[in-house]
Amino acid sequence: MLALLTRDLRLATRAGGGFGLGVAFFLILCTLVPFGVGADTSALRPIAPGILWLGALLACLLSLDRIFALDHEDGSLDLLATAPLPLEGTVAIKALAHWITTGLPLIAAAPLFGLLLHLPAEAMPWLVISLLIGTPALSMLGAFGAAITVGLRRGGLLLSLLVLPLYIPTLIFGTELIRRAVASGDPTTPLVFLAGITAGVVALIPFAAAAALRVNLR
Repeated sequence: MLALLTRDLRLATRAGGGFGLGVAFFLILCTLVPFGVGADTSALRPIAPGILWLGALLACLLSLDRIFALDHEDGSLDLLATAPLPLEGTVAIKALAHWITTGLPLIAAAPLFGLLLHLPAEAMPWLVISLLIGTPALSMLGAFGAAITVGLRRGGLLLSLLVLPLYIPTLIFGTELIRRAVASGDPTTPLVFLAGITAGVVALIPFAAAAALRVNLR
């Protein structure tokens, strides 16, 4: 499992969809929003939680098609399907590699982007916490979409259409958590729901994604 994780991290970095792409997209979005709505703090602060979470969601979406595509192209996916490691474990490892190369850099850079959108300092820890809890669900759901569309020509658009509706609950509760922190409210309820969604996704999606892969490899 460790060897597979290391291999996927190297492939993600070499393929150009690794550590820098998502952060660069996130930075561009957070830089352009003030130009679109104005740099006034009163205009940016109410929409900052939604913009930050939407940016993280779209940044995660950029490299989803690479989760299984490279292995399918060179035949490695067929070998992984017959390896001693269960296919469910392979899906989980690949989703973890995607989160490390995409989610973790976004989490590390999020406070800086929060400053660009005038997010209050007291909400910064909750921004990091919400992304730390919620982004694993984005990567795992993305692995499910990638498993369904693996082998399809121009499957990137179909992948986006499949995955985006599944991202909505995570987006809602992640945004609400930060919004309550900004308003000095109690973020416990959205935090619990966000953690519950991630726990359910991590527990169930590997089996669904593995089943989709088995169908596509027949």
